[in-house]
Amino acid sequence: MNAIWSLGQAMFTKCIIVVDEDVDVQDIADVTLKVLNHIDPERDIQFTLGPVDSLDHASRLADYGSKMGIDATRKWATEGFGRPWPDEIVMDAKTRALVDGKWKALAKELGME
Repeated sequence: MNAIWSLGQAMFTKCIIVVDEDVDVQDIADVTLKVLNHIDPERDIQFTLGPVDSLDHASRLADYGSKMGIDATRKWATEGFGRPWPDEIVMDAKTRALVDGKWKALAKELGME
């Protein structure tokens, strides 16, 4: 995150979320799932102050404000994480089809279809 904030125009980036390479960053559901499950807020969210875009109306001063970085990557032993990182649980196709069918039926029952 700090490396990105030090790169030219990237210094104006207000929020940065870092995920592992196997996360499909085009799939907001996948990103959300990984971010919310892979962080310890105290350890993995960093706040810093620095230059912000002059059009940022939320900053405390013109051209200067806060930024947030989220490290949603798997943690390693070298980072002080002493437990094994769990494998992702993946539904098989049959179970996924069953669950998807139940969601559709529930939506119809609730008049949401």
